[in-house]
Amino acid sequence: MDRTPTHTAAQPLDLTLDAAALTAALVDFPSPSGQEKELADAIETALRALPHLTVDRYGNNVVARTSLGRAERVILAGHIDTVPIAENPPNVPSRLDEDGVLWGCGTCDMKSGVAVQLRIAQTVTEPNRDLTFVFYDNEEVAAHLNGLGHVAEAHPDWLEGDFAVLLEPTDGQVEGGCQGTLRVLLKTKGERAHSARAWMGSNAIHAAAPILAKLAAYEPRKPFVDGLQYHEGLNAVRIEGGVATNVIPDACTVTVNFRYAPDRTPEEAEAFVREYFADCGIEEFVVDDHSPGARPGLTHPAAAAFMAAVGGEARPKYGWTDVSRFSAFGVPAVNYSPGEPLLAHKVDERVKASLIPEAEARLRAWLTS
Repeated sequence: MDRTPTHTAAQPLDLTLDAAALTAALVDFPSPSGQEKELADAIETALRALPHLTVDRYGNNVVARTSLGRAERVILAGHIDTVPIAENPPNVPSRLDEDGVLWGCGTCDMKSGVAVQLRIAQTVTEPNRDLTFVFYDNEEVAAHLNGLGHVAEAHPDWLEGDFAVLLEPTDGQVEGGCQGTLRVLLKTKGERAHSARAWMGSNAIHAAAPILAKLAAYEPRKPFVDGLQYHEGLNAVRIEGGVATNVIPDACTVTVNFRYAPDRTPEEAEAFVREYFADCGIEEFVVDDHSPGARPGLTHPAAAAFMAAVGGEARPKYGWTDVSRFSAFGVPAVNYSPGEPLLAHKVDERVKASLIPEAEARLRAWLTS
């Protein structure tokens, strides 16, 4: 396998590269969450060289727009950060193997999608709809750090539009909407004692047993929402407790993640979780993080034209993506890009190089037909 870098971060981005080569160039700008400035600088510089675009920047978030007076405005959005870079095996710089597979951190999630955005920005100068391109930071970390959210708060007019496509990995198939995600901390309490005299105390970890039993018995709901079937999930993702190996613990916390279908409101999702664990002896229920879902954005006329251009059948998005934010803005949105969702965040993250220009061609057909 060839491990020779195709690009170095010191070089400017060349938007005339084909989409696969541009993906490699983007991967060679390491940009784990919180370290996106160098890549944001390069994207801003490349876009400012395109005379048909107006370019704005807020923090490490770059927004470029056409202003052609078209009847509709479409937003193409993608995050420029990645999860932390793996060292063994190293997944930066990028490398293209003999089978035409491009390897590297972010190839799937989601620098191949960002490359498609940049290629459309460079080549589609007279689109049939006005275009807004959004490149934002800190998607892979806590919701309050998300750059798209920061832009929405500071410059909501930059995100006005009729329809949005988020270039999250979907394996070249349209995925509508997204599920909400709620993370709660379920806390139990006890009383410390020496483990040799356990009867003198009360074990908080043992008190968490009813919580785990309820989780093991959970039956996922699988509702149809606007024609797409979602699959909910309720899972413990962490358990913490204990003082020392000879001490009965007086506190335990079970972290639970609820992934819920977009026919539930955030309030309904929280109410369901509270009721589900109501008889488990929980001393404290803490909402640690919550991002609502989004219904499929497939009823808008622009979505119908988009589906006709890219082909295939729409699928539900089981994870959470920023289509939720666009939905909150009143902009229907879908997910679409060449990356394989099951490879996102993996040490051996990769994408089939030929699928990247293919996705670009489909978007171009939609925006120029």
